[in-house]
Amino acid sequence: MKFLFLRTLKKYSTLLLTGILFLNFACEDDDHDDHAHAHDAGHTDAEGFVLKDGSPGNPVVYKQFMGAVTVNTLNVVVGDEKPLMVVFLDDDEAEIQHDDDEHETEESVLQVTVTSGAEFATVAVHEHDETGSTTEEEHEMMIEITGISAGTTTFTLALMHGDHADYQSTVDVTFTVE
Repeated sequence: MKFLFLRTLKKYSTLLLTGILFLNFACEDDDHDDHAHAHDAGHTDAEGFVLKDGSPGNPVVYKQFMGAVTVNTLNVVVGDEKPLMVVFLDDDEAEIQHDDDEHETEESVLQVTVTSGAEFATVAVHEHDETGSTTEEEHEMMIEITGISAGTTTFTLALMHGDHADYQSTVDVTFTVE
């Protein structure tokens, strides 16, 4: 009888200990996920981007995803200004919606750096209006390319969040000024 009692006690003790360990690790994972979620709040997890023309239908004129350029029909005429909408892509190549209201204390800022051919074109971030108007266009990230003279220009694109980049283009964007 004594051995039967000890065997039963051993089974239940093992089961109880296993349950306690399982719940303990499950709670730690939840805490870790909450911490990671809080740390990532306001950050954009982009894997690429597209540049869309402002003409009807907003056609994609340039696409870079995970370092591969799959669309490049970006051309500018000398003397023209070409506004382009910048849309970042997630790891499924779906568009990430940019909304200033979702950011906590630091807003994401678009940064453009001309890497070659600055004598042929300028590339600048087009700032959106902060006047309180509610049109959707004002919350879009835009760049503006201005053709100066015939030639080829390249630039990089980065989405800055505070003092670090949430995303940086891995390949220079190349376009021709005609």
